[in-house]
Amino acid sequence: MRLSSRSLSVVRRPWSPAASAVVVCAVAIAVGSLLLTAYTLTLGDPVPHRIDTAVVGNPRAHASVVEAIEHAAGGELGLHPYPSVGAALSAIDAQQVYAALDLTRPRPSLYVASAAGASVARALEMVTVANPRVRVVDTHPLPSSDPLGLDLFYLMLVATVLGFLTVFQVRANAPGLRPRGWTAFVVLFAFATSLTLTLVAGPILHRLPLPILESWGILALQVLTAATFASTMLALIGRWAIIPTFLLFVILGNSSSGGAVAPPLLPPPLATVSEWFPSGATVTAIRDAVYFPSSQHVLPFAVLAVWAATWFGLMLFVSHRRIANPGIHRSAELQAAGRSAPRAVRRESG
Repeated sequence: MRLSSRSLSVVRRPWSPAASAVVVCAVAIAVGSLLLTAYTLTLGDPVPHRIDTAVVGNPRAHASVVEAIEHAAGGELGLHPYPSVGAALSAIDAQQVYAALDLTRPRPSLYVASAAGASVARALEMVTVANPRVRVVDTHPLPSSDPLGLDLFYLMLVATVLGFLTVFQVRANAPGLRPRGWTAFVVLFAFATSLTLTLVAGPILHRLPLPILESWGILALQVLTAATFASTMLALIGRWAIIPTFLLFVILGNSSSGGAVAPPLLPPPLATVSEWFPSGATVTAIRDAVYFPSSQHVLPFAVLAVWAATWFGLMLFVSHRRIANPGIHRSAELQAAGRSAPRAVRRESG
C-alpha cells in the first residue's frame, strides 16, 4: 500500500500536545453545553404538547370538569369520543390514549396509566386541585419501589453507555483486533452485557418484573446498535468517533427516549422522533413487555432490528472493504505503512 506525501507528512508532524489539548477541551465544552441545553429544555421543565384522552359521555354537559382537566393538561388535551367505558379502558391498555374520562356517572372519573407515562399521569392528577369532584383512577400503577417509572430509563441508559464506552475502551487498551476478532467481540459483548443487566434489574435486585428472554433480546439489540455505531465511527473518523456517538445516543437518544419524560410532554420534534430512535424503541419495548404484555406493539422491535442490522452491516463493510479497522488505531496503520513504503520503493527500483 502506498501513501501520498501528504499522508506521510501528517504521520511525521502531528499536532503538538498543547494544541491537541486545546482542541479536545473546546470540543468537550461545546458538546457539554449542548447536552446541558438539551436536557434542561426537554427534561427540566416538561410541558404538555397534546395528551390524547378518551372521553365517554357529553363533554358539553360537564364543561367545568373538562375545563379543569384542560387546565391540568396545559390546554393540550386531545379528546376522542368512545362508546363505552370498557372501550376507553381498552384504548388505554392498547396505549392508543394516555387517559380516559368517564362523564356518564354522577361523579366524573378520570382514568390514567402511570406505567404508560408517569409524568403524564402526574400532570393529569392535578385536576383534583381545581375540581375535587373528579375521581382519579390509575389503571396501570407503577410499583412502590419505582414511583417515577425511571427504572426502565436507567436500564436503557446503562445498556447504551456500556455499548459504546466499552468499544472505545477495548480499542484503546486492547488494540490490534482484526475484523473477525472485532466482530466476535462486539456480538459476544452485546449478548453478555444484555443478559447481565436483565438479571441484575430483574431477579437479582427485584426492581422490575422483566420477562427474561424478551428483555434480554431487546437490550441485546440496543447494546449491539450502540457498539456497532461506535465501531463504524472509529473506522471512519478514528479518535473523534466519540462525538457523533455522544450526540446520537446521549443527547438526542436519551432526551427523546420517553423514559424520563413521556413523549406528550416533550417538544414536538423530539416527541416525533422518539419512537424512531433506538433508545426510545428500547424503552417502549421493555415497558410494553413489563406493564402491557397483552398489548405489545411491533414497531419498537422493528425499529431496533433495523438499527442493529444496519450498523452491524456498515461495521462489517468498513472493516472488510476499507483500510481502516475499528480495532486498530489509524495512526498505527499509517505509521506501519510509512515504514513499509521505503522497502516497497527499493523493491520496485531493484
